[in-house]
Amino acid sequence: MKRYLILLLFLLLLCGCTEKETEPVMKEEEKEKTADKEDMQMRLKIEANGRTLYADFADNSSAQAFKEKLKEGAIRVTLEDYGNFEKVGDLPWSLPRNDTNITTIPGDVILYQGNMITIYYSKNTWSFTYLARIPDATKQGLLEVLGQGDVEVNFSLCEE
Repeated sequence: MKRYLILLLFLLLLCGCTEKETEPVMKEEEKEKTADKEDMQMRLKIEANGRTLYADFADNSSAQAFKEKLKEGAIRVTLEDYGNFEKVGDLPWSLPRNDTNITTIPGDVILYQGNMITIYYSKNTWSFTYLARIPDATKQGLLEVLGQGDVEVNFSLCEE
């Protein structure tokens, strides 16, 4: 009888240890889910001429790298008007490319040649990498914010 009691106590003790060991693993998984959720809620904040636009990041390594760079701090880029369909400027660093042949639409934020950022206000077809998209953007609306000619633009992260 003593033997069964000792065995029962040993099993209860073992079960209690197992629960305690899995508890931190569960908490770590929850932290990872929370971090993923927070990362997904990050948006690109674009400020120009006292106005603010928000864009949703693309799902690729280029957009992820851009987000990581912006976590270090906002950047200011001079965008020049080019071809009467885009504003383009040099990034302070290069990003990985995920180029595909695409036709842009107003509101596309594009990585060009790995080190240039472009905001499209009209159509263009070329091999580009999507970084983000300004929802419901129109050519007229973007030109009201970005203006004619060159424009100073601040890019940063925003939590939604």
